[in-house]
Amino acid sequence: MKVIAVIPFLFLFLGCAPEPEALKFGVDFCYTCKMTLMDKKFGGEIVTQKGKVYKFDDIKCMIDFYNSGYESEDQMAFKLVVDYSNPENLIEAQEAYYVKSDQIRSPMAGEVAAFNTKETMDLRKKEWKGIWLSWGELVTEFK
Repeated sequence: MKVIAVIPFLFLFLGCAPEPEALKFGVDFCYTCKMTLMDKKFGGEIVTQKGKVYKFDDIKCMIDFYNSGYESEDQMAFKLVVDYSNPENLIEAQEAYYVKSDQIRSPMAGEVAAFNTKETMDLRKKEWKGIWLSWGELVTEFK
């Protein structure tokens, strides 16, 4: 009988898993700079273990928040960035490929674009005469 009493509580906890949210361009605000998210090729999101969602209009804003220590990294369930080649599509930040170039016009002048595949990143890197950055290098770049 005790097992049956526990089952409803299990469903309650299982239903509370943190989830990413779609970025709503023209509606959502950047947590860091407070600007409205407008450019669908840029942006990011951090979701905590408790389900708090922080949205950003530029990767630079996201990295500034990440480096601030406001939320500890071990409490971050998701770190997501917009795939430049597939606007509005969020991808895992640590698995993305990044290009930094002064030819990239991102909302807060971060000059960084994220890509889901190395092949796409390589094409843009060549076109923009940019440099490739890994997640770790990107985090260090904006310290």
